[in-house]
Amino acid sequence: MPETGLNLSGGAISLDCIEKPLAQEGFAFLQAASMRPILQGFGLADWDQFAASWNDLGCDRYMADGGRYRRRRYATFSLSDQEILRKPHQPHYQSRDYNTLNGGIERWFQPVLPEIGNNPALLSILKLMHRLAVDMTPAKQRPSAWHAEIHQFRIEASKDTAGQPTPEGLHRDGVDWVCVVMIRRENIARGETSIHDLNRQRVGGFTLTNPLDTAFVNDSRVYHGVTPVQAVDPALPAYRDVLVVTLRHE
Repeated sequence: MPETGLNLSGGAISLDCIEKPLAQEGFAFLQAASMRPILQGFGLADWDQFAASWNDLGCDRYMADGGRYRRRRYATFSLSDQEILRKPHQPHYQSRDYNTLNGGIERWFQPVLPEIGNNPALLSILKLMHRLAVDMTPAKQRPSAWHAEIHQFRIEASKDTAGQPTPEGLHRDGVDWVCVVMIRRENIARGETSIHDLNRQRVGGFTLTNPLDTAFVNDSRVYHGVTPVQAVDPALPAYRDVLVVTLRHE
């Protein structure tokens, strides 16, 4: 169902702390203390229910490396000035130009649960991403609506196997904008994000550590990748939960 009558613009909320580095460097990193009040301005609520849904993800069985360390759910939305509209469930597709490991095929993942698709925490992130896309795109190049894809990822590590957040390595996603929100880190080490320019020279790096630590990427300007995660205590569950949101012209 469409979400209408929403404050999709966020009103007078200043996004300079995101938009300035995005414009200058092609990426931005916000820690939770800065990210939370911004999302609250877009209606952030019910975070605990949202985060708990990562405990109910299906195994990603499309991993060409044979790995079983990734769980996920997937959904698509249309974002416009008037509404957030969830689209019928569809496969995720990337060309091999952008995903040399798993690209070139349609991948059908379990859908994001309806109550999570309507959760205020997710909607606040989608509203923020819509505002950023509008602000950062010249008026003549703005589409009437943006195609948004959301991915709930859990990357698991075990005694014998590291988890691979980006098994395809350093990459671009073939979209316009990318947002990665930390949901939870449990008993893991590493998982550092690195940012590289179009010549693949490193230009930045950081680690998403706390819930709501967030990375924003201009996919046309930089590559990104994340180092494998390792279990700190091999006897206990170890995982990295993130939400990935991508936007492209619809």
